[in-house]
Amino acid sequence: MALNNIDPTTTNAWNKLKEHHKNSKDLNIKELFAQDEKRAENFSKIWNDFLLDYSKNKITSETIQLLLDLANQLNLKSSIDKYFSGDEINQTEGRAVLHTALRAKENEEIYVDSVNVVPEVYEVKRHIKEFTESIIEGNSKGYTGKSFTDVVNIGIGGSDLDPAMVTEALKFYKNHLNVHFVSNVDGDHVHEVLKTLNPETTLFVVVSKTFTTQETLSNATTIKKWFLEHATQKDIAKHFAAVSTNTEKIAEFGISDKNVFPMWDWVGGRFSLWSAVGLSIALAVGYENFDSMLQGANEMDIHFKETEFEENLPVLMALISISV
Repeated sequence: MALNNIDPTTTNAWNKLKEHHKNSKDLNIKELFAQDEKRAENFSKIWNDFLLDYSKNKITSETIQLLLDLANQLNLKSSIDKYFSGDEINQTEGRAVLHTALRAKENEEIYVDSVNVVPEVYEVKRHIKEFTESIIEGNSKGYTGKSFTDVVNIGIGGSDLDPAMVTEALKFYKNHLNVHFVSNVDGDHVHEVLKTLNPETTLFVVVSKTFTTQETLSNATTIKKWFLEHATQKDIAKHFAAVSTNTEKIAEFGISDKNVFPMWDWVGGRFSLWSAVGLSIALAVGYENFDSMLQGANEMDIHFKETEFEENLPVLMALISISV
């Protein structure tokens, strides 16, 4: 079932907001604070360890109420419910938008095409845990028997930017593995990274849902050629992993099916870090920290889904963005 396709400009709340904007466009932040000594307190929300302070926006209590009225007139609650229940709200591609299922609790039931996807999600998570812990602890070794020291993530878009961002953000938890990211199709990028690596101790993670993405496959092929200058075809199985669904292409590349991590079409690219695309994150900071991040995201998911709009951090942030 698609989202409620209501044009916000046709609502009564929108017309009131337009009038309100005319009357308040000259508001001055300094004056608003002078008029209300508790403005910072009145225009902020605390949830768990999060503080949302929106007091420095040019808004009043009337602005907030009109924005909440708009949300209700657009049936936002119904849309949120459809989002979490696996409805095909991605109308351009006819797909569900269920990255929330990637961080759901194991006892939850979330259906796509009448199939509960949570058990499959947890099966992949267990595979990620087993694989990453074996690499980090040195139980899985390279073709010469040496433990891994470096990991190279080969992807583009959300398959590169997402894990790169989180790995940087969580570098406090970094272990001994050095994680590199290759995305630029310019050959200088990949060759500069390869200069710093030892093929005997480097693990490569190829991230491509279809295993046909031109930029990713170009870089993966370049790296494979470099690797084979030092090792043999059979050694690829120990040094390459894939996050993809195209098992045929993966096998042709030489990657062992034991090192393949699936992803699903109901996960959008920009939200893919919560899936097996986060393999490099788990390698960089350890599976327990990766899973802790998933659990934290699930807490926010529940807050977004169940909390009244007046106290709902994501909803308030979205509404305020309309007024700025």
